[in-house]
Amino acid sequence: MTLIPTLTTARLRLRPMTFDDWTPYVTLMTSDRARYMGGPFSINGAWGMFCADHAQWDLFGCGALMVEAQATGACVGQVAINAGPLFPEHEIGWMVYSGHEGQGFAFEAATTLRDWAAHDRGLATLVSYVDPANVRSCRLAERMGATLDDTASRPDPDDLVYRHFG
Repeated sequence: MTLIPTLTTARLRLRPMTFDDWTPYVTLMTSDRARYMGGPFSINGAWGMFCADHAQWDLFGCGALMVEAQATGACVGQVAINAGPLFPEHEIGWMVYSGHEGQGFAFEAATTLRDWAAHDRGLATLVSYVDPANVRSCRLAERMGATLDDTASRPDPDDLVYRHFG
């Protein structure tokens, strides 16, 4: 069994998922906000993704961590390194729950997980698959220093691929 890390920053704790995280997760995944990730999803589809986010740790040594604000203890989103048959390369992704956007949580969590992947997992590169209409995620990838890679394989032919170097 893979040890799932807990990572901390000045403001955040990136921690393993628990079932208590299901309600805010399914709320986002069944809403119109999931349109940039192929949604909105059914409850069954969201449950499968929630379980896969956790199972990847044992299968591939990476997966999702919940993003918790240290000041309040509130779960404000999720950050993940995805791998497996649905992802041509290791992919870093993020989502922030309603009411917590615009506070820098995604940037702080994603850069922390990216750095963990480079130093602790030895992954020299990651990609982010981003719907071109998701301007906020495109800007975040660019703010993280990622650049567009038009030659990379992608699970959705319409996605942009941002390449991150560790």
